[in-house]
Amino acid sequence: MKKIFLSLFVIALISSCQTEKTPELGNREITGVIAEMTEVMIHDVTNPPLAARFFTYACLAGYEVVAQNDKAYRSMQGVLNGYPAMEKPNVSGHSTHLSAVLAMLKTAQKMQPSGKRLEKLEKQLLDSCRTVGFSDEVIEQSATYALEVSKQMLKYAKADQYNRISNYPRYTPSEKAGSWYPTPPGYFAPVEPYFNTVRPFTLDSAAQFKPAPPAAYSTDKSSSFYRMLLQNQKEGGNSLTEEHRQIAAFWDCNPFALENNGHMMVGLKKISPGAHWLGITGIACTKAKKSFAESLKIYTAVAIGLTDGFICCWDEKYRSNRVRPETAIRKLIDPDWKPFLQTPPFPEYLSGHSTISAASEVILTHYFGDHFEYTDTVEEPYGLKARTFHSFREAATEAGLSRFYGGIHFMDAIDQGRAQGLKVGKWVVKKVG
Repeated sequence: MKKIFLSLFVIALISSCQTEKTPELGNREITGVIAEMTEVMIHDVTNPPLAARFFTYACLAGYEVVAQNDKAYRSMQGVLNGYPAMEKPNVSGHSTHLSAVLAMLKTAQKMQPSGKRLEKLEKQLLDSCRTVGFSDEVIEQSATYALEVSKQMLKYAKADQYNRISNYPRYTPSEKAGSWYPTPPGYFAPVEPYFNTVRPFTLDSAAQFKPAPPAAYSTDKSSSFYRMLLQNQKEGGNSLTEEHRQIAAFWDCNPFALENNGHMMVGLKKISPGAHWLGITGIACTKAKKSFAESLKIYTAVAIGLTDGFICCWDEKYRSNRVRPETAIRKLIDPDWKPFLQTPPFPEYLSGHSTISAASEVILTHYFGDHFEYTDTVEEPYGLKARTFHSFREAATEAGLSRFYGGIHFMDAIDQGRAQGLKVGKWVVKKVG
């Protein structure tokens, strides 16, 4: 799949450059970087909140280059929390677009554990630039410009306190009734229990949009919790319609999925929820024929919404620490019950998919309108058929419901996650848009 992608990347570059008197890049090159970053994250089994963080800093590095060279776009200083006045490199003769793409790549190479794998894409990009007419001097100056911006962006990233998380006490799951506990088949340790300590990009605090508390755990058959439990058992597991199975699978995006293969557990190749929405962003930018600078601005806004959405959501997850349907149903109703999807390794409330999908919906609707129809082909490389949507709201609502169909979330987590995500999206648009 990767060889095919790199070939298509070169073809797209040549196609976009041949229509210009002076060689220049287009939004497809941004899409190419995002796609290759996604492949690296799949390789590294990067968790969803951390993946969003990687995407955001890479996009910001590219956007900073544009803002320094195009008066139509403003710097993020004074917009994002702690964002410094980034010094414009004293470099002449560079290509703004090439510098922006290289800044994305150089930032991702340093932040992602296997970021060195992105060097192949960088080499492929530069070879293609030479083919379509970029001089060695322009390429060299663009790379110098990109590196200087990337260094400043990495300094900004280091100050967000994520690197302190490894020093915090190891999180121990509670054995209290109704609390989250690792589930089969992987019994993975909890993911990012301290992600709410990371500096948000736009939020005043991780708890700015704190949701209503979840329905309290109860064994009382007349309680709200028990009624939701029965609803999940009957409708959110193996008794799904074919349409609901397809929806659940399409939005699964679980990097931790495992499959029994005889005596071995085999990891399944799946992207993160954030990567899926950034893929949708690329589809929309291409369909709407957005310019390079416009596309990079939109990618950056969506990525910011993803990270801040995860920070909000994870803040609540480890506050309420609610049990997953799989654990509760097996304990209280049916010891053999299994969800259609594998349960992710973190507490149930809120639904992360609902939160970040709603945030992405608001941001994308801001740039493309209420009734933007598109075909989502993001999951095709992973063996899933494309789905067509008449709006981002339709897609985001379906993404949230997919978690109920998959048997891994209760409905209040989906509804409240959506409510939180809408607030995050509106806040990001107000700040960045």
